[in-house]
Order: sequence, then structure tokens, then C-alpha cells
Amino acid sequence: MVVLVPRPAAGDGAVVGDVVGVVGEQRSERLGVGLNRTDLRCLDVVLGEGPVAAGRISAALKLSPAATTTVIDRLERAGMVSRSSDPGNRRRVLVAATEAARSAEAEIFLPVGRAGAEALRAYGADALATVLDFLRTARRVQEEQAARVRALP
Repeated sequence: MVVLVPRPAAGDGAVVGDVVGVVGEQRSERLGVGLNRTDLRCLDVVLGEGPVAAGRISAALKLSPAATTTVIDRLERAGMVSRSSDPGNRRRVLVAATEAARSAEAEIFLPVGRAGAEALRAYGADALATVLDFLRTARRVQEEQAARVRALP
């Protein structure tokens, strides 16, 4: 679930919310906030789940532990997250959003999401369902092709 983009209420708004959620990362990427798509996905997890174990981030993003560490390092250097030891398991690292991340969410990402949701309200549920189907299909094709490329010798 994309936390950086709010979802409207039920009814036709639920379809709007689905479309906004699917395209939210793409729009956030283009804002020029110095974070890449993976960084934003990680920030979504941290903002949405609160202090979260690095292993949970790895699972949510489908990244190796080393790649997850690189993402967390980038977000930490950008002042968006902080790390601490888990009091219940000192070998585990917890990642939490900083005030800067919460400010960026409130000042940048949420208004973008609201504006996008408002623009999508001009379309009926059937049109949005078609758009959503296209976006999901396009994403599935991209994921399948990425898996194919990763499997190449």
C-alpha cells in the first residue's frame, strides 16, 4: 500500500484510490526530491508501519539484505530515517521515519496525492477500472520481464 498517496473513501472513490496508489510512486519520482523509486518505496514502508525491522523492509521491497542496507543508508544520509537497535533483539535494527520524512509526506507527497485523486474524479468508475487494469497488466509484464532478465546466465 502506498502511504505517501492518500486513498479516497469507498464507492467510486475506492477505484480512484486504487489508480492513485498504482501511479503514486511514478509521480513522487518526478518531484525532484532526490530519492529514487526504491527509496520512496522504503519510505512508504517505514512511514506506514512505524519503526520497522530492516528484514521487514527487505521482504516488503523484495530486496536482498545488502541492497536494503544500501537503501537505508541513502535515506539516512538524506535525513529521512534513523536506525536504532531493537530493544527486544539487539542484533536486529529498527528503522524509523524522521521528522523530515513526516514533513516531506505532509508538505510534498500528500498534496500531490490529493491533487491526483481530485483530477481522477473526473472519470467514471468504468473508465478508472480500465486504467487500473492497464496499469496492473503493465506492471505484471514489467515484473515478469525483470525476473526473466535476472535469470539470464
